[in-house]
Amino acid sequence: MFPAPLLTPVKSGKMVVLMNTNNTPNQTGDQQRYSSLTDIIENDTTASPAPPRATSQSTSHDSEGSPDRAIILGQDGRWLAGWALRFIVLTIAAFIAWKGLGKLWTGLLPLLLALLLSTVLWPPVKWLRDHKFPKTLAVLTVLLGSIAAITGIFAAMAPSIAGQSKELFQKASEGITKLETWVQGPPLNIKVDQISSTLDKFVAKLQEQAGQITSGVLEGVSTASSVAVTLAIMLVLTFFFLKDGENFLPWVRRSTGPKAGWHLTEVLTRTWNTLAGYIRAQAIVSLIDAVIIGLGLVILGVPLAFVLAILTFFAGFIPIVGAVTAGALAVLVALVSNGLTTAIIVLVLVVAVQQLEGNVLSPMLQSKAMDLHPAIVLLSVTVGSSLFGIVGAFLAVPIAASIAVWLRYHSDLVSLRSGELTADEIKIETASAAGSTATASDAFEALRASFLSLGRRKTSHDAAPADTLAVKAEKEN
Repeated sequence: MFPAPLLTPVKSGKMVVLMNTNNTPNQTGDQQRYSSLTDIIENDTTASPAPPRATSQSTSHDSEGSPDRAIILGQDGRWLAGWALRFIVLTIAAFIAWKGLGKLWTGLLPLLLALLLSTVLWPPVKWLRDHKFPKTLAVLTVLLGSIAAITGIFAAMAPSIAGQSKELFQKASEGITKLETWVQGPPLNIKVDQISSTLDKFVAKLQEQAGQITSGVLEGVSTASSVAVTLAIMLVLTFFFLKDGENFLPWVRRSTGPKAGWHLTEVLTRTWNTLAGYIRAQAIVSLIDAVIIGLGLVILGVPLAFVLAILTFFAGFIPIVGAVTAGALAVLVALVSNGLTTAIIVLVLVVAVQQLEGNVLSPMLQSKAMDLHPAIVLLSVTVGSSLFGIVGAFLAVPIAASIAVWLRYHSDLVSLRSGELTADEIKIETASAAGSTATASDAFEALRASFLSLGRRKTSHDAAPADTLAVKAEKEN
């Protein structure tokens, strides 16, 4: 006798079929009985259906398919907790960076100043090198020539200040005496005691402001190093930046690898171009302001016109605040030396020049260099001056512009990965800065290939893999 076959129910649609799971051959009669039983089960429409399985849809959604409130609140809670954790981490990192910046400011200040000075001096150095000047000789020629020019400017200012300062102070005293006589008469009829009290408060306020400016300068330079030492370190660093700076980007690529290295090359090139464009644009704007205001002061016969023009030029490198301060000083000198009418004319001249700068020159020259909103510029200058004095106000805008460059590059990569941009829609600025031996086309193709590997929307042109082109360019470098 053969063992009884095993019957296993198998669900098929709405039918249940009993199948033979025993591998032992069955008799013909048994097969007929099984076939008859299968037909009965298949034709039986009164069989009870299997109980439904519990699914997540039935527990987390209501009858209309909408998610349960508890699910939504849980998701919102996790989102809020994630961002709260990020905020805490960023706050701690900012605090540590701030403490570290305070310790390292003595060394960072000449480094930042040297970078800015290098962006100004690099074009003439490059021009000399293109005309067969040796590298070291070209750097020394430009650096020493710049020092000689600045020294000559201050040397030319010294006789004017020495010759006219005594006359200026004398006229200031006469002006104060006339002002006292005027306010004592009708219609003001202010007593002498009130005038003396007001003048004492005004002098005390000026002394306080002078002390704050002095302390701000000392804090900006450093408490341990003098101005001369800081300037000397800045000049030495500038020399090496101009002489060997072109080897920095190839070193970065060798240290970080082809993919990350070319991205760092691109973002550092963008930062360099932004700083250079900002300094050049600000120098042109400041020069135009200084020439117009200086000519106006000479025509009006205001003393120290050359000195005030030079101060206007250098103050122009501190956006918004510097121009206002230099203009106020020019109006004050005109008021003391030439009277109220000349002071009003100088005020109108300064305001007109500031309007020309703000509405025509700055948007035209600096829009491509920085692309920063005026509110961001004002906020950065305010924060920089409050933290590091005059030096902080001078460095605030270049630092803010550099941060904006890095954020925009990250935004380009995010847009590339999300499909909002393609590789051909991103402007690649890495060219001659790619290195001394790698060509501009190699740098361009390596970056474009990297962008293509990140992008979701492909361009109409096929590109080689990013690793292949990046390694090829790196080998040539």
